[in-house]
Amino acid sequence: MEPAAHQVPGADSAGETGDAGGRDGMRGIAALSLPARIFVSIAVAVVTVGVAFHVAMVFLQTAPDNTVSKRHAEVVDSYVYPEFERNWKLFAPNPLQQNVAVHARARIAAPDGSTKITGWVDLSAMDGAAIDGNPAPSHTQQNELRRAWEFYADNHDEKGKPYGLRGRLSEQYIKRIVMLRFGTELNGGSVERIQVRAVVTPVAPPEWSDEKTDSKTEYSVQPWWQVTSADLPGGAK
Repeated sequence: MEPAAHQVPGADSAGETGDAGGRDGMRGIAALSLPARIFVSIAVAVVTVGVAFHVAMVFLQTAPDNTVSKRHAEVVDSYVYPEFERNWKLFAPNPLQQNVAVHARARIAAPDGSTKITGWVDLSAMDGAAIDGNPAPSHTQQNELRRAWEFYADNHDEKGKPYGLRGRLSEQYIKRIVMLRFGTELNGGSVERIQVRAVVTPVAPPEWSDEKTDSKTEYSVQPWWQVTSADLPGGAK
C-alpha cells in the first residue's frame, strides 16, 4: 500500500486565489481591453512624434545656421513664426527706450454703395484698458499685439515691403489681429480694407541723467491691405 501523497491543506485554494488576485489587481494599460490598449498606444505615439517635431523645429530655428536649417528654412520658419517666435531684447545692452502704440482704421462699404474711412483706433490702448486693474491679465492681452508688431517691423522695410516669408507671415498675423478686433461689420458697413500705423514716442531720460533725447512722436503708416477670407475668424465671411 502506497502512502498517501502529503498535501498542505488549502494549498490549491490559495494558489487559485493568488492567481485571481493577480488578475484582479492588474493596473495601467494591461487592465484595458485590446481596442483600448491599441488606442492608448497610438495616442502616446502621436504625442511623442508631435513633441519631437516641435522640439526639432524650435532647435533648428534657434541654433546657428547649418546644412539642415538652411535646406529646410522655409518649413522651419512657417512652423515657428509667429506663435513660437522668441527674441532676446531682454538681454540687450541697450534695451528699448520708446513706447510703441499700434493703431488701425478701416475702409467701410455701406449698403448704399458708398464708402467711408473710420478714424484711427488705438488697439494698444484697448489692451492697456483690459490689463489696468486686472491682477492676472492674460498672455494675449499683454503680448499678442506688441509681439506681433515687433515681428512685423523686424521683417519689413520702411516702405512696408516684406522681407521674404517672415514678412508675409507677419503681415497676415497683423491683419488677423485687427480683424478680430474690428469684425467683418463695422459702423453699419462691411470692412473692405484695413490700414495700420505705429505711434512711436521716445521715453524721456530720468532727471538725474545727462542723456539728451528727442521726445517727438513719429508715425509709421503702412499701406492699405485688402481683407480676404483668410484674414477673418473661421476663415470665411
